[in-house]
Amino acid sequence: MKVKMLSRNPDNYVRETKFDLQRVPRNYDPALHPFEVPREYVRALNATKLERVFAKPFLASLDGHRDGVNCLAKHPKNLATVLSGACDGEVRIWNLTQRKCIRTIQAHEGFVRGICTRFCGTSFFTVGDDKTVKQWKMDGPGYGEEEEPLHTILGKTVYTGIDHHWKEAVFATCGQQVDIWDEQRTNPICSMTWGFDSISSVKFNPIETFLLGSCASDRNIVLYDMRQATPLKKVILDMRTNTICWNPMEAFIFTAANEDYNLYTFDMRALDTPVMVHMDHVSAVLDVDYSPTGKEFVSASFDKSIRIFPIDKSRSREVYHTKRMQHVICVKWTSDSKYIMCGSDEMNIRLWKANASEKLGVLTSREKAAKDYNQKLKEKFQHHPHIKRIARHRHLPKSIYSQIQEQRIMKEARRRKEMNRIKHSKPGSVPVVSEKKKHVVAVVK
Repeated sequence: MKVKMLSRNPDNYVRETKFDLQRVPRNYDPALHPFEVPREYVRALNATKLERVFAKPFLASLDGHRDGVNCLAKHPKNLATVLSGACDGEVRIWNLTQRKCIRTIQAHEGFVRGICTRFCGTSFFTVGDDKTVKQWKMDGPGYGEEEEPLHTILGKTVYTGIDHHWKEAVFATCGQQVDIWDEQRTNPICSMTWGFDSISSVKFNPIETFLLGSCASDRNIVLYDMRQATPLKKVILDMRTNTICWNPMEAFIFTAANEDYNLYTFDMRALDTPVMVHMDHVSAVLDVDYSPTGKEFVSASFDKSIRIFPIDKSRSREVYHTKRMQHVICVKWTSDSKYIMCGSDEMNIRLWKANASEKLGVLTSREKAAKDYNQKLKEKFQHHPHIKRIARHRHLPKSIYSQIQEQRIMKEARRRKEMNRIKHSKPGSVPVVSEKKKHVVAVVK
């Protein structure tokens, strides 16, 4: 006679200690769970609502400057160290963990126009309105020593920007032209120019380190190759570009912050059409910086707000503003991809979370699991109208809100006029120009 014996392993259902969670057996047969999707939908809705409840991105305000903050720089090796330059010639070094200033240098007469760190993190460079380039030690002077720069280069014209090579002892400055300097020499190795207007910013490519890009006040974005010591090509836009930033993960991609309220992401191999036009700001965009992941970037604008854009979306996913924050001049994304810093007109540096509702500190394994589960649910139901509306909604200051409405009316009027012109013209005589191609005037090689 065959006897079927029940065999159970106590390890599957008995707790090891009384503080453990009870183990509950689950049958994953979908026939036994008929309302699984509605239950998941409610969970996704609640997770989205809670995300908006806990969205408190502002962390700290670093005050101490006596004039507007004009430029920021990150330390390449130390996450906690940040450098800032102000409009009164003062440079401050901050410790983000202690949230206080650890060193103050009166670096220049007039504005500090640019600041950058050496790739090894032992020193940093500043340029100012007094036509000088100065190199400073990252560590403060010893007891009884005076605060002196390591090197000082006196130039012929005012320098408006500086950036350091990512691997070699070479840096670039811009002003009347782009100059490439060796750290040991007081004269530039080479000078490159294309056109006659002043150049506002210069940036080295972090991957193809011999490439650099600059933007000039005659609406040009010019690309250079340091090895050839000549400009490669330039793209002319409708309005002036204030600064550019290279994508740290894709060598060919860079984003330009423009005066016409938009940002343009270009592929340098095909400059005639931007890859994406990012539209949401309601005033000139003054600065842009990429996340270390290369998936997102943050932009600072004259409209007193900063916005975070995914690189493949034309609209921002997040907007940060405060009542006190004035025109935002500079912005940086920290190297651990978690925080954003912005320097503004009213002498403050603000520290924000890159993910507004993220919980800081150590998470338990259950908290991590719940966070991941909620994230997957939000992704699964992200296109549902109710969830989409809650996730997208942001409170905006009255000034920005009214300007958005006004620009929407103006844009609709332009579109209507264009459609009427096409409708009442001979077929094919009025070309339809896409939004991407509208803003590019010419590409010169």
